[in-house]
Amino acid sequence: MEISVTVNGVMHTGNVEPRTLLVQYIREHVGLTGTNIGCDTSSCGACSIHLNGEAVKSCTMLAVQADGQNITTIEGMADADGTLHPMQQAFMENHGLQCGYCTPGMVMAATSLLGENPNPTEREVRIGLEGNLCRCTGYHNIVQSVLAAAGGAK
Repeated sequence: MEISVTVNGVMHTGNVEPRTLLVQYIREHVGLTGTNIGCDTSSCGACSIHLNGEAVKSCTMLAVQADGQNITTIEGMADADGTLHPMQQAFMENHGLQCGYCTPGMVMAATSLLGENPNPTEREVRIGLEGNLCRCTGYHNIVQSVLAAAGGAK
């Protein structure tokens, strides 16, 4: 099937098999590997992206379902000049990552969370990120990163 999607502001048109997952399309067809494949069951959130501005787990969608939609991946979060998104900067400054595997999905979920609730409490951040798993940090620094970015996300 032919699909057209806008990824990080660039239109991509091509043929995909109907069973191709959106995460596979982003990684294999578009060539953006920042969106990670963690579990293929929507349990971990490593594949989180923004679809029309809302965080979704791209392993739960088929690429054909994204036809005509706007996608932002972790690669599209920084400005064109390389200036980090405020959430990325907050993760860096607050040690919100260790191995980094979950980080792209956490950043995408966290920016979506702040889009809905610009000034969350610690509890609201923890609840808002409960669909994203980290095996390294114990979440404390991730939560602190989100709280630090609160109010400053794009």
